Amino acid sequence: MRKIVINLILFVFISLIFLFVILSSIGIETNKFNKLIAERVSKTKKIDLDLETIKFKIDAKQLSLFLETRNPKIKYRGVTIPAQNVKVYINFISLIKSDVKLKKINLILKELDIVQLNKLSLMIKPSNFKSILNNKIKKGKLVSEIEIFITEEGLLKNFIAKGKVKNLEAELIDDLKIRKTNFDFFADQNDILIKNIYGNLEDIKLSNGDIKLNLENGVKLNSNFNSIIDFNEKIVSKYSKLFDEFKFLQNFKTLKADLSNNIFIDLDNTYKVKDYNYSISGNIEKSKLELANSLKSSFTQEEFKTIYFSDLQIKTIFIPKNIKLFSKGKYSFNDLDYLNIDLENNLENDFLKLKLDFDFKNSVNLDLINYKKTNTIANLYLDLEKKKENIKINELNFKEGKNLISIRHFEFFKNKLQSFKDVEVITKNNNFKIQNKKKISIKGNKFDATNLAKFLNKKNDENSLQNINKEIEIDFKNIRAPMSETLENFRLIGEIKKGKFVKISSKGDFGGNNFLDISMKQDNRTNKKYLEIFSDLSRPLLTEYSFFNGLYGGKLLFTSVIDDKKSISKLKIEKFKVVNAPGVIKLLSLADLGGLADLAKGDGLSFDLLEINMEKNNNILKLNEILALGPSMSVLMEGYQENNITSLRGTLVPAKTLNKMISKIPVIGNIVIPKEVGEGLFGISFKMKGPKGDIKTTINPIRTLTPRFIQKIIEKKELSK
Repeated sequence: MRKIVINLILFVFISLIFLFVILSSIGIETNKFNKLIAERVSKTKKIDLDLETIKFKIDAKQLSLFLETRNPKIKYRGVTIPAQNVKVYINFISLIKSDVKLKKINLILKELDIVQLNKLSLMIKPSNFKSILNNKIKKGKLVSEIEIFITEEGLLKNFIAKGKVKNLEAELIDDLKIRKTNFDFFADQNDILIKNIYGNLEDIKLSNGDIKLNLENGVKLNSNFNSIIDFNEKIVSKYSKLFDEFKFLQNFKTLKADLSNNIFIDLDNTYKVKDYNYSISGNIEKSKLELANSLKSSFTQEEFKTIYFSDLQIKTIFIPKNIKLFSKGKYSFNDLDYLNIDLENNLENDFLKLKLDFDFKNSVNLDLINYKKTNTIANLYLDLEKKKENIKINELNFKEGKNLISIRHFEFFKNKLQSFKDVEVITKNNNFKIQNKKKISIKGNKFDATNLAKFLNKKNDENSLQNINKEIEIDFKNIRAPMSETLENFRLIGEIKKGKFVKISSKGDFGGNNFLDISMKQDNRTNKKYLEIFSDLSRPLLTEYSFFNGLYGGKLLFTSVIDDKKSISKLKIEKFKVVNAPGVIKLLSLADLGGLADLAKGDGLSFDLLEINMEKNNNILKLNEILALGPSMSVLMEGYQENNITSLRGTLVPAKTLNKMISKIPVIGNIVIPKEVGEGLFGISFKMKGPKGDIKTTINPIRTLTPRFIQKIIEKKELSK
């Protein structure tokens, strides 16, 4: 009995194993469940299923029973689905109870033309996808498999779709198409995954791409892909309409790059963008950028319209109200000389943070310190922050060989300097530091002031230092002055209010017992400033004024009373010569009078005194009186300067010896020319007018001098006794 039981159990076990092998491999063919399965499936979201012979099988991996058939006829909402194979998984217990319940349906679809998907678009959400399928997709092939999960009530619980798309062609926006594109996909009710994307976005080659879509509570898109770009000017012009939305891209004329891209977009249920970011990284092998506005600076005469880049590693991040750019590589202004560049740029709302480190070979001219760079390679490092009209230069370093210009912590508002920390300048002719602490301190071994007067005379209606109010100390061991003069041991103690000196006490030594003294004080009651400059050498202080061309020697005294509206000044120079002065030579040659020979041959024309009384109001300089007295000639004139136009008129009396001879004529000489004066009778009147470098001169001989001229000569003679 025991043996029979054992054999029976063994037989049943072997039979079950045999049955399991049959069901998991070839299955058992039957058509008993056709009608029942078709009825159950029809209850699931309007799916109509027409089955022929089916096989009853078991899924060994899932230990689940299923029915399988090939080439079934399936319709979803009246649309035929071209299925190749169908597997219907059933609940085994429900099968025993004769109340068959479906668990899952697996569909393997035939390869179909992707254009046919517009008929199946009702199965897909959101509706934007339906619009893409119906209107944007032009051609392609689809191989797919769909798993439909069913509740106990026979309703759709979820689905999983997966497969491949081959040779896709679709239009995205404004003639922007994807072509010859292949990818794999996976999707369910909440997520869509597209991976292994290879293809072409117009002239951009795409590879290693993926797209992830989450459809819960709106749409979340995350995509990564590589792109290879090789644009020439013809291709760039083809996308001009697209670039209308991205003005900066319009400036690129050529671009060759290998880039990695990442895109994230978060849309709400109405498909409105809630959040996004887009990042690009990679290498720009070659590019040509034409700027909308030329790069130009007061420090160089060159203008740059085109920038070329080579082997430029970049990383750019776009997020709402924030753009970050990092780049490092080579650049050129002529496509020949490529130099290093390193850039970090962070723009958030209206706050810009910039770090720029680059070499350059172009010329530089800094008039203030008389520094020039021609064809050598220099380096510039800039660390800058900007928010609206506030600019903060954290650090700026310029290096060229042993030359260094460094500034730190300069803050501007509306182009007005608010504060600064320090400046250091080291060049061939300069070595000094500027520090802003309790006082402004400027100290150093040397300073090149050759062009200082030219720099200070540049017209600028704005006072960029009007917010600076501090005491100041200046101490230079050596100052290189114009005309190759050297000023030693120059010290200045003063005070600045609203960017202008209100107090000065200074002294310097030209050597040879020649000194420079400058003083200024302010009357607090009237706010008038009183300036006085005395120099044993006049020429270094006058080199930038063409009126004084050819002037040598002489002691200079300049006094001025300055208020908020105007200044009244007086310049006095004693015992000087004029050598090779073109204007004076012209006057003398037209008059054909004495003194010309000495002036032209270079010996110089001597003067005992020059006095200029002037008044400046806004941009008008009124020359109330210019008086020059000398043994060979004397001049009295007046005029003005306005908008670069100079206008002078006056009287010139040359050849003192000739006038003396006339003065000896009995009776007439004593009447016309007083003996105590010994000047006059013959002279010329003149007018000079025109812009700088093109002043026209007219001359008329005169027979007698005006009483005013004679009076001035008498006054000066009396004072000189």
